[in-house]
Amino acid sequence: MKDLNSYWNASLSEKRILVTGGSTGIGREVALLLSTLGANLLICGRNQEQVDETIAEIEKLSTGNSCKGIVTDLSDEQGVTELFSALDAELGGLDILVNNAAIAYGSVTEGSYTDWEYVLRTNLLGYMACANHAAERMQAAGSGHILNIGSMSAQVREEGSSVYVATKSGIQGFSEALRKELNPKGIKVSLIEPGAVDTDMQEAPAEEKLAQVDHEEMLKAEDIAIAVAFCLVQPSRSEIVSLQIRPHLQPI
Repeated sequence: MKDLNSYWNASLSEKRILVTGGSTGIGREVALLLSTLGANLLICGRNQEQVDETIAEIEKLSTGNSCKGIVTDLSDEQGVTELFSALDAELGGLDILVNNAAIAYGSVTEGSYTDWEYVLRTNLLGYMACANHAAERMQAAGSGHILNIGSMSAQVREEGSSVYVATKSGIQGFSEALRKELNPKGIKVSLIEPGAVDTDMQEAPAEEKLAQVDHEEMLKAEDIAIAVAFCLVQPSRSEIVSLQIRPHLQPI
């Protein structure tokens, strides 16, 4: 057995990685962890202050690798095009895409067509568009890894979240089909589906969420980051197709 610390660092060192939604929540923790393992990163978010704060935190780690950021909205084609133009300029290619940018929403009995459309364009079409651009670059290189962050909502289908459930169920099906399309081209596709995670998506007060974490009813974002890294460091012969992670005592 190899020394795991050396193995993880060797597997991710100098990898060019794009993390969408990388300035908050799960995406932020993924970016922080991958940076400590030597990756060169580009993150995107919708808020300049949050993007800048995440980059500053990564720079404090003093790993010697780079992290760049861009503010963009992945709900439309222009935002996706801007992101990948920045990627080509900053990283000069792409080894790994972590498709993570998403927003929460409740029931289809609430809001309007415009509201639902924005969620669908962000949570589903944004993933598809980013995967398209990533696959184009990875196919030219003959290798790569696309990792989609889904949700166990696709299985649980909880009441009062039908719009969000629709998008995460779509990500589940999309990931399965995409893997069959891209595997023959040397590109891996993985899906991680977390249960409840303490992020801004959870609308409960901070104290309540911390209590749920203490009671093992909610995960921390860093728990998902560890799972992401685990998927990404697999040898070429091995591929984590689907990984579900729930809090130990979450009743699902």
